[in-house]
Amino acid sequence: MSLSVTNTLTGEREEFEPVDDDEVLLYVCGLTVSDDAHLGHARVWTHADVIHRWLDHLGYDVHHVENFTDVNEKIVARIGEDDLGESETAVAEQFMADVIEDMRGLNLRRAEVYPRVSEHVPEIIDLVETLIEKGYAYESNGSVYFDVTTFEDYGKLSNQNVDEIESQGEPEERAEKRHPADFALWKADGVAREAIAEHRKDDRPVAEDAPAGETWASPWGEGRPGWHIECSAMSMTHLDETIDIHIGGHDLVFPHHENEIAQSEAATGEQFVKYWLHTGLLQTEGEKMSSSLGNFFYVADALEEFGVNVLRTFYLGAAYGSEQSFDEAAIEEARERWDRLERAYGAAVDACDSVDAHAKAKDPALRDAVSSTRAAFAEAMNDDFNVREAMAALLELASAVNRHVDGRETYDYRGLRRAIETFEELGGDVFGLTFGREADGEARLARDLVELVLDVREREREAGNYDRADELRDELAALGVEVQDSPDGPTYRFE
Repeated sequence: MSLSVTNTLTGEREEFEPVDDDEVLLYVCGLTVSDDAHLGHARVWTHADVIHRWLDHLGYDVHHVENFTDVNEKIVARIGEDDLGESETAVAEQFMADVIEDMRGLNLRRAEVYPRVSEHVPEIIDLVETLIEKGYAYESNGSVYFDVTTFEDYGKLSNQNVDEIESQGEPEERAEKRHPADFALWKADGVAREAIAEHRKDDRPVAEDAPAGETWASPWGEGRPGWHIECSAMSMTHLDETIDIHIGGHDLVFPHHENEIAQSEAATGEQFVKYWLHTGLLQTEGEKMSSSLGNFFYVADALEEFGVNVLRTFYLGAAYGSEQSFDEAAIEEARERWDRLERAYGAAVDACDSVDAHAKAKDPALRDAVSSTRAAFAEAMNDDFNVREAMAALLELASAVNRHVDGRETYDYRGLRRAIETFEELGGDVFGLTFGREADGEARLARDLVELVLDVREREREAGNYDRADELRDELAALGVEVQDSPDGPTYRFE
C-alpha cells in the first residue's frame, strides 16, 4: 500500500507523489516566540515529527524546515515585562531558548534548519518588490499590501469568496487598502501603541516612548515585514519555489496559509505547495487550547508531570487531522498504553537475554504476531499517517509478547529478538518513544539509588521488620516509584 494523504487544498485523499522521487521538501509553520509553548503547539510538533520519521522510514531524504517568528507585535508587547528583556530581540531569544528546550524534551528530530524572520528581511523585501513589479501589490503611506483581486485563485485553500471576506489587519491598515481583504506585506514604521496595548499580558500602561520593535530600511521607508510574507520567503530560501508538504494547525488555513499561497504563486508563477496537511486543534473543556484564552498547559510543565513517553503516547491516540481533548482521563489512558508497551518490551528483553532463550525454540504465534504488527503498522501509517491504528498494532504485539513470556519456560530467541527490533524500529524510530533508554547519568543514578533502597527493604523484611519495609515501599511510592513484590524478588518502575 502506497502512502496517501488528505490534502486540504483539494479536500481529497491523494496518493503521495513528491516533486522529486527521492526527497521530500517539508515546511512546518513554527511558533511566534512571544510566550512559552503549550500543549497545543506540541501537538503540531509531535505529528510533524512522526510524519518526518515515517517519510524517513519509507526511504525519502527529508528536508525539514521550521521557522521561528521573532518579529511580531505580541513580542513587542512583552518588552520590559518581568525579566524578559528591553528589546524585541531579547524577548524573542529568551522564549526561543525555552522552545528549543521543549523541542528537545519532546524527543523531536531536529529540523534541517530553523530560520528566523529577523535574518531574512532582505529576502522578504526582494519578494515584496517582485510582487509590486508584477502588479500584485501596491504601496500606501509607506506600507505595502497584496491586492487580492489580482490573484484569480484567491480563496482556493479555504474555499472562500473574495468579496465575502471580512477586512484583514489592524484598523489603521484598513483605511489604506484598496479592498477589505487585501493584506499587509510590509508595514510602515514600528508597532503602534494601540497594538502594543492590545497584546499586553499585564496592566502596564504603554508609555509615549515605549519601544516599538525592530524596523528595517526598505524602498518604501523604515518598517517591518507583514506576518504572511515571512513563511513564503523562508520556505523559498531554504527549500524551493514548490515544496511537497506544508504542515500547520487548522486555525492557520485562513488567512495565513491562504495568503502564503497567493503571494508565493503570484511571485513565481509556480504551485507553492503540493500537499497541505493541517492538524486538528487540541481542546480543553470544549475550547481550543490557546494562550489568549488562558486554558493552556505549558510543555515544560507537562513533560515534568507526565514524562515524554506518556505525552507522545497521548498525541498518538488521535489522527493528526482530528481534534483531540486534553483531560485527566485521556492522559491516564496514554499512561496505561505506554505502560503496556514498556512492560512488554522489558519482558521481551529480559526473556531474550536469559538462559531460557533457545536457538531452536519456536513459537509460531509470536512470530506471526511480529509479522502482522509490521504489516498493520505500515498499512495504518500509509493511510494518511493513521497513528491511532498504528499504535493499536504495537499494542497487539505487546499482548503477544506477554502471552509468550507468561506461557512457557523455554523462550523463542529469534521471535523475541524480532519483537524487540519491531518495538525499537516502529515504536522508537517512527513514534519517537524511548524504550529501555536512560537519558543521562541522573537517570542511571536514580535507578542505582532505588535498587539500594530495595536492598535495604529486603534486609528489613528478612529481619522481620515488616512495618519498616512497608514504610520504605510507601516512601518510594511517594517519590513516584512503584514497587511490586514477587516470588523472585521485588521489581519496580518509575510512574
